[in-house]
Amino acid sequence: MCGRYQLTATPESIAEHFQLPRLPRFQPSYNITPAQKILCIVELDDKSLKSVNLFWGLVPSWSKDDKNSHHLINARAETIREKPSFRAAFHKRRCLIVANGFYEWQKLESHKQAFHIHRQDNQPFAFAGLWEHWEHEAQTLYSCTIITTAATQLMQPIHERMPVIMPVDHYRDWLDKSATEDVAFQLLDNSAYTDMTTTAISDYVNNPRHNDEGCLK
Repeated sequence: MCGRYQLTATPESIAEHFQLPRLPRFQPSYNITPAQKILCIVELDDKSLKSVNLFWGLVPSWSKDDKNSHHLINARAETIREKPSFRAAFHKRRCLIVANGFYEWQKLESHKQAFHIHRQDNQPFAFAGLWEHWEHEAQTLYSCTIITTAATQLMQPIHERMPVIMPVDHYRDWLDKSATEDVAFQLLDNSAYTDMTTTAISDYVNNPRHNDEGCLK
């Protein structure tokens, strides 16, 4: 799964990387946790890209309430086309979730070792995600989830699952609302992990209240 990550890039670098017409507005964080507003990129009807802040924990449009959103922080790529919670979003509400790195914990005999997984150049990248619009009476919520898949050779020693990282040259393909489900599904591969590296870090990051450079040491 992917339950914790980092975004500390500047608005300028993000706008350049994703070719956004405007600088994104977001709260930088070394320790992003579920049930927060997180920075995402979506495609508008005119094909332009827009940065938005969505609640991390997808609430399906048909849900009777928004109380169980923390259960849907991730969507398994293998079943994303069949699960009622994600099927409609996968068809027409795909997004990119902006990050600088993410955290995962390796189970050892005596403890769990934290790792920071990031690009070798520490530049921003994007998780493949889905978003939803939930509305009930006077309440409206825009939410999202991170898609996960089986671990690559790089990640297998740490954890059996990992978030899908979308290659830069497929950003537009993934966001394209006119793309068929088969075309979109084929984009959920592991090719972007060739630019990733893993760094062992201290257990300081384990506490979700810790939010400074110490999370990366």
